[in-house]
Amino acid sequence: MTLYQVRLELGRTDGAPQGDPHHGYEFVAPLDGDGHLDAAEWNRHKAHCTVRGFRPGEHDRFGQLRHVGQGWRFDYDPQAREDDEPFFKLDRHRIVPDLYVSITEEDGRQRPFKIVSVAPVGVDA
Repeated sequence: MTLYQVRLELGRTDGAPQGDPHHGYEFVAPLDGDGHLDAAEWNRHKAHCTVRGFRPGEHDRFGQLRHVGQGWRFDYDPQAREDDEPFFKLDRHRIVPDLYVSITEEDGRQRPFKIVSVAPVGVDA
């Protein structure tokens, strides 16, 4: 099974009409052959499914990719829910370069993020 390093960068928004490569996320996740997140493999390898969130003028945030019901979210503090950043219907989206996903960030605003890169980071038997 291969884990993948995924980089997301902010897409076009009112505040960033050209997007922003300095606002985004890098995370590790198991993907199936079609580019969908693999929940069963995530369950086996969730300790390796980390995230780094980055924004201009702020310190990087580090946490975990979590699977909750059918949904996926970034979780920076397992003891709190208010810092979680959920994806919009990520269970239905493919994780492939040049597509977009939506994340509701900590401030409660949902924003589009472009999938910039997807690269294998490790193989496990």
